[in-house]
Amino acid sequence: MKLTKTYGHLKKELGMIEHALADAIQADHDILRETSTQLLQAGGKRIRPVFVLLCGQLGEYDPERVKTAAVSLELIHMASLVHDDVIDDASLRRGKPTIKSLYGNRTAMYTGDFILARALENITKLEIPAAHRVLSRTMVQVAKGEIEQIRDKYNWEQNLRDYLRRIKRKTALLIAASCKLGAVASGVSEEQAGKLFRYGYYIGMSYQIIDDILDFTASESELGKPAGNDLLQGNVTLPVLIAMNDPSFNRLLRDTFVNPEMVSSASMNHLINLLKQTDAIAESYRISDLYLEKALRQLDSIPHHKAKHTLQSIAKYIGKRRS
Repeated sequence: MKLTKTYGHLKKELGMIEHALADAIQADHDILRETSTQLLQAGGKRIRPVFVLLCGQLGEYDPERVKTAAVSLELIHMASLVHDDVIDDASLRRGKPTIKSLYGNRTAMYTGDFILARALENITKLEIPAAHRVLSRTMVQVAKGEIEQIRDKYNWEQNLRDYLRRIKRKTALLIAASCKLGAVASGVSEEQAGKLFRYGYYIGMSYQIIDDILDFTASESELGKPAGNDLLQGNVTLPVLIAMNDPSFNRLLRDTFVNPEMVSSASMNHLINLLKQTDAIAESYRISDLYLEKALRQLDSIPHHKAKHTLQSIAKYIGKRRS
């Protein structure tokens, strides 16, 4: 079963959000309109709008308010992807050329800035101060996460705490904010909104850890980029951190990346194969499962509702994801 099937009943609402996203990124400038539209058409799971919708349904559901919150969050996510591709010098995303590879770094950065500005403009439709606070704080944390990713490239001395803080800011807080924004837009109680925020945070941590595992275990066709690409770009993820406890892997890793620009595909394949021989993959899944268990516990006191059951199904799906 695909992840999208767990929230298939939201097809109509997601279609409305897709149209709203297309409207939000329209620009008078030809290049900005072209790059933003290309990014939107590259697709994606739209998992953040899904969380906004589901959490919004747990309160006094207002389709327009919830749609506004969902669109703003997804625009922030889209902008962060454009910036990430510049940072990582990535030529492909989901198997398609990146804005950076087609138009260059400067145009890509301005595109990301434009989409961020559209997110801020869009959220003004929502006259709920708490929603604005959630969005602005999230944007600050995402920016910090991007800076930390640059700082930590090829840093073999970083530790687990560094990694967890980085993925918290780059991934988990955006999903947590999606859950809270949906709740706030629908008048859910502060206590329940807090639990939904924590649910989203734990889900986001697990989701990113599994993404980092799949970078080594999935095929290039599944990833839309070469296996081990994150490591090739200098991003030290959880499987790498755990594998570095193995002296043989640690030594080979450092030797392989003495000159990052000269790393061959054969060297990367050898490194990936050695990583798979350690307990790094199994241990990374174990840590991911701990976050998922915490996420599910946050839903215990949420009243029974179809949206709650879908949130539970999404968590269980993520825990089983192997591609």
